Amino acid sequence: MDAHIWMGSRHIVSQSYTERFSPYDGRVVSRVALCSAEDANDALKIAQRAAKQAKKVSLHQRCSWLLDVASKLREQREEFAKVLCDEVGKPITYARIEVDRCIETITLSAEIMRTMHGETINTDAMASGRSAHAYWRREPVGVVVAITPFNFPLNLVAHKLAPALVAGNAVVLKPTPEAPLCAYKLAQLFIESPYATPDALSVVYGDAEVGNALVSSDIPRVISFTGSVGVGNIITRNAGIKKISLELGGNAATYIDTSADLEYAAARCAIGAFVNSGQVCISLQRIYVDSSIYDAFAEKMAEATAKLIVGSPYDENTFLGPLINDEAVKRAMSWVENAIEQGARALTFPHREGRIFYPCVMADVTESMKIVCEEVFAPIVSLVRVDGIDDAVERMNNSPYGLQFSIFTNNLAHAKKVIDECEVGGVVINDMPTLRFDIQPYGGVKLSGVGREGPRFAIEEFTEIKSVVIL
Repeated sequence: MDAHIWMGSRHIVSQSYTERFSPYDGRVVSRVALCSAEDANDALKIAQRAAKQAKKVSLHQRCSWLLDVASKLREQREEFAKVLCDEVGKPITYARIEVDRCIETITLSAEIMRTMHGETINTDAMASGRSAHAYWRREPVGVVVAITPFNFPLNLVAHKLAPALVAGNAVVLKPTPEAPLCAYKLAQLFIESPYATPDALSVVYGDAEVGNALVSSDIPRVISFTGSVGVGNIITRNAGIKKISLELGGNAATYIDTSADLEYAAARCAIGAFVNSGQVCISLQRIYVDSSIYDAFAEKMAEATAKLIVGSPYDENTFLGPLINDEAVKRAMSWVENAIEQGARALTFPHREGRIFYPCVMADVTESMKIVCEEVFAPIVSLVRVDGIDDAVERMNNSPYGLQFSIFTNNLAHAKKVIDECEVGGVVINDMPTLRFDIQPYGGVKLSGVGREGPRFAIEEFTEIKSVVIL
């Protein structure tokens, strides 16, 4: 099926298309329209005009719009899951979970927007003031540019589209090149809804040329990007004076305390490290283990990993499918081999079949190795010996990233120390740092980005505060 351009509410059949191949078996699974900077600029101009009308649409219609999309998506759940499986190789069971999360994200955005409001201000609270009727309220920014990645190509699109549109904005979406059909079909549900604001959503495809045209234009007031630190830096340099929300890389870590339930911790860490083949910004990459329990935990971690089912993403029982492309597989293998050359041990045999990279648990690593200090975005996790909680927190913070950390412990003081001292956007106690609820605020510090997602917090990013005084 073809992913065509959405130029506002107009469906554009392009003169040129490129093929998208399955990362699992190499089949052609979709074709995507080739776009140019001119297409991006045209979409922005349409959005600029549509934004003037979008802000006037009643809130109940905007909420009905999102709930209608959620309802249609629920009816097409299996179809969308199949597209996720085809385009990015996501195991079908987890593809269905992503569709369900997308439905929840859209629904939450509508429900939360109903209760978003400003407040009145006591202008005579200080001697310099006087009695007046004053308040502030939220207003849409106008045009939002949304740029999304491949690892959750449905739900991460929803995390931008739903809050932006329900807040009364117009959006130009540039989805990941790896999953164009997924974005096209979701946009179609929004655009063809009977409650839709005309021309409020456009979809264009492409890489640097199209992205730079969107980012550098004076039309959008917010750029919302999820992706790599490198691209985030380019966006920051080129965007000019506008709001920028960046959800960038991560190097998620956890600490296994001496008081932890080791079997439970190992089972949860195996999921956190290897779900979606490690292609998650908050994928567990570093496990710091107290020296006194290191060997016992390492054995349980290897056992838990061995139980994971690896194979075809179309198999209902598969937990771990292929990486996104050959380059990702080669990088993962080279980093593991490099670590072994430097003295690390592989507790599970590192090997690949096509683009499937089997989950790899590494022991005796040092923090100078790439598999520890850089984001791997592959099914590799490293075990590091530490001398207690103080050593663990210091090492966890010794990273340019700060997205999510966790701790497994039954020691309240140790849990509090991680909450208070870890330089990170989110902390999880007694579970993997890969845990994310879509309703929560989500985002990082340091190189992991600026701004927050989650329906309520994204709506705040996509609105401006207007202060009003009436005398």
